[in-house]
Amino acid sequence: MTNAEILEKIHRGVIVSCQALPDEPLYGYHFMGKMALAAKEGGAVGIRANTVSDILDIRKEVDLPVIGIIKSVYEDSDVYITPTMAEVDALAEVGVEIIALDATDRPRPNGGALDSFFKAVREKYPDQLFMADCSCFEDCAHAAALGFDLVGTTLCGYTEKTRGTEIPNYALLDRITHELSVPVIAEGGVWERGQLQKVFSYPVHAAVVGTAITRPRDITRRFVEAIS
Repeated sequence: MTNAEILEKIHRGVIVSCQALPDEPLYGYHFMGKMALAAKEGGAVGIRANTVSDILDIRKEVDLPVIGIIKSVYEDSDVYITPTMAEVDALAEVGVEIIALDATDRPRPNGGALDSFFKAVREKYPDQLFMADCSCFEDCAHAAALGFDLVGTTLCGYTEKTRGTEIPNYALLDRITHELSVPVIAEGGVWERGQLQKVFSYPVHAAVVGTAITRPRDITRRFVEAIS
């Protein structure tokens, strides 16, 4: 698919985030591949996935566009979503349609800055679609100016300056979809169908739903807490 075809494929649809961390029961094996298949059968237009191994398993099960990330922790930085060129290289090699990376203003590993990092990334992979995982309007505007192909609200509520922000952040979605010309991916905090409907009342390009669909431990805990 061309980049235009990829963007059209996911337009106004639900992308399902199929991820499991090492401390979760569904981590490893082929669980995320089957989770992606279930998502596709339910009508998902794309998959967001973490790690090369999960992406390879997902590729065996579905032919949907993949937003790929690699979460890596570096001691000198709070940035963990595709933080360095090593992770970008690994995702490019596996052939994901879209690579997402942290586009906040936080220092990157080895004291790097987003501007110089993304310039190097774009020069190395000029034809790759890149999504900016952002926390606020300023992040999104800066990412758009840098040349990211999409901006997402992924990190709203997860950075120091946005901690405590209620998500989904409808005010943020309203502003970025009307003030910026880059396609917007709404991501974060969608638990209910009504919330998703409200998200799509804005001119978002697509929305990512993760935990509410693909993390049974968290889903179960939420129901149990309702009667506690």
